[in-house]
Amino acid sequence: MFNSANELEFLEETTAEISQLSSLALSGDPACSENSSAGSPEKTGYPDSVYILAANIFQGTRLEKSPEKALIKYGNEPLPSSTESEDESFQRLSYELAFSALKYQDILETILIDSYIFPSTTIPDHLNSLIIVMLYDFQDRKFQARLLSGNEESIAEVLEVENLLNSFKTKLAAALARCRIKHDALSIYHILPETVRNQELRASTLPLYAWINTCKISPEEVYYTLKKNGYNKVKSVLHIDNKVFAVDQHCYDVLIFPSHLKSDLLNIDLFKDYKLIFQDKSRSLAVHSVKALLNMDDDILMVNTGSWYTVAHMSVLTNNNTSKIFVCGVQSQAKDPDLKNLFTKMGCKNIEILHETFMKLELKDHRLQKVKVILLLPRCSGLGVSNPVEFILNEHEDTDLLKDFSQGGPSEDKLHVLAQQQYEQLAHAMKFTRAQAIVYCTCSVYPEENEAIVKKALEFQDHEIKVQPYRLSPPVLPLCSLKEIHLSTDKFFRMEPSEITNGCFISVLTRERDPSETVSVKDVLARAAAKGLLEGIELGKSSKREKKKKKQKMSLPKSSIADNSGIQMKIAEFLSRETNVSANQPETLTTKTSLPQKNTNQVSSSSQVRKPSKPTTNPLVPTIMKNTSARPHERPTNFVRSRPEDRMIPLKPIEIALPPVILPFPSPQGIRSHLPTPHFYYRWVGPKTVLPGYLSTPSILRRGEKPKENLPSSLPRHPRPM
Repeated sequence: MFNSANELEFLEETTAEISQLSSLALSGDPACSENSSAGSPEKTGYPDSVYILAANIFQGTRLEKSPEKALIKYGNEPLPSSTESEDESFQRLSYELAFSALKYQDILETILIDSYIFPSTTIPDHLNSLIIVMLYDFQDRKFQARLLSGNEESIAEVLEVENLLNSFKTKLAAALARCRIKHDALSIYHILPETVRNQELRASTLPLYAWINTCKISPEEVYYTLKKNGYNKVKSVLHIDNKVFAVDQHCYDVLIFPSHLKSDLLNIDLFKDYKLIFQDKSRSLAVHSVKALLNMDDDILMVNTGSWYTVAHMSVLTNNNTSKIFVCGVQSQAKDPDLKNLFTKMGCKNIEILHETFMKLELKDHRLQKVKVILLLPRCSGLGVSNPVEFILNEHEDTDLLKDFSQGGPSEDKLHVLAQQQYEQLAHAMKFTRAQAIVYCTCSVYPEENEAIVKKALEFQDHEIKVQPYRLSPPVLPLCSLKEIHLSTDKFFRMEPSEITNGCFISVLTRERDPSETVSVKDVLARAAAKGLLEGIELGKSSKREKKKKKQKMSLPKSSIADNSGIQMKIAEFLSRETNVSANQPETLTTKTSLPQKNTNQVSSSSQVRKPSKPTTNPLVPTIMKNTSARPHERPTNFVRSRPEDRMIPLKPIEIALPPVILPFPSPQGIRSHLPTPHFYYRWVGPKTVLPGYLSTPSILRRGEKPKENLPSSLPRHPRPM
């Protein structure tokens, strides 16, 4: 202990340091900077119940050291807490205070030793956790006295620790100053690891995300109400201090607000009446991914949902469907009335709570027969989240995560345990034979919890089950930037932690299509019409291709087939005979320029032609094109010479003289009497110049089909016979 002279000298040396503590204590803390810039009043301390709850949280999550390195011993007995600790606002304050004490645990312990509070005092070990959390708040208040309200009930343990810290105020301030000088830091905030400081910086500027409860209000009504309260709609809320909001690009029902407006927004009726709900964007991305995979009557199984707001959001998105949402893992039935009351206030009606854990659910549970999509939100390290307190409170995560966040990440052993649990849950989800899709979502940035888990589950999935195996599917969410497209090239949806959003990973697994269950478009439309989904919409007629297939399947009358086949045989024999006779005659070539993109040969006729019944295809003779009409007093349409294959055929220019050919096509006698006997004269036109090599022969063009090449015809022309 110091004597009186040394004590006086010590006080003189530290008086100047104490006077400067108002600007040094946590001047670099983003939270403090934000509060000071906003003009908020100085901190006056917390209620006694907040200190008690924060001490218990710190006690269960503190960093344990080896006995030889442990400077302070902590007891194992928790402090008795009051009923006020169950209030949400008290819990939030307690978690924030405990998390701050965890981040600065080493520094706070050093200050207590350097100020000689330990081991000079005789306070019980179970109060040491309370000393740590109250010391952090004491220096954060710049060593000023706590202001107590008149109606607060005091707790004896809190008063005892508070009196101890006030009695050592000078020594504590001096120890803090020496610690700051030792680390050459403006404040103890700058002593923290860089990863923790970056995380706090993102948390202080991260925008607020809130989804619209469309069961109670429309987006247009929300915009109107916000405008009445002074909020303007903009494209981006970054670096804007005014009252503004924007619509998220990925989720049409999610709004974005600047972070400093939360206290103002909570006083608006939209949030009081559950018409707007604050929630991290990653959970909205997960439920929108499920929505994109659903049919009208598909049920959903949600695993490790965390926040009940996630369940409510899924219910709101499926409000117009007949889907039912099953939530597993609610082990305490005492929570059922509170949950049902919450869902009733939010207008959610299609939620059913299961008290079994997911791993104990039977694969053939009769309640899950219509479940087609499973949403899996496994416990993860959460190292893509900027504000761990919000993550733990909103997602009902384990408080052990506070220790991981305070150290910048989990240990390798902890990460391995989490990854094994995630793999087991995903593998179990794949065993539900009636399910057709799985959405796997985490808030982690570690590949060990994301890509590695999905790939391992796909590789070792049970192929003995008589269902189609799962495969990795592309993201079903819109990709709104080149960076998102680049991050999703391997079919995983990723969002890296940034100043506008927390980290997020989503993988969509779908079963491969069973070839035996292929459904045509006509069947899908018929099902939709049966369910009344196409009310007011007329189904279009069959496509031309389908009509053509039906025509090909229809059989022609035997008489027509026999007559036309005989005629075609006679024409083929005649052409073959005339070709052999004319082979030795002199060649006379005439030219005719072909039109662009037309490769058919013109054929003249001196009479009108009636359209015959469709004959069977014979590649040896010319046939009438499909677009030939049977209208009277009209020139006959073009004819082309068909060939069996689309390939280059060597041709030799020749002259062929063809006499009139009478084609007795069967038709009604009334039409036959009014039309003259049809005569066909075939005139083959050759090119201007004979080119060496091979020339192509155009095949018969189908209706609406363009020729493949614009090559000139190489066919000889013969004078028309008189």
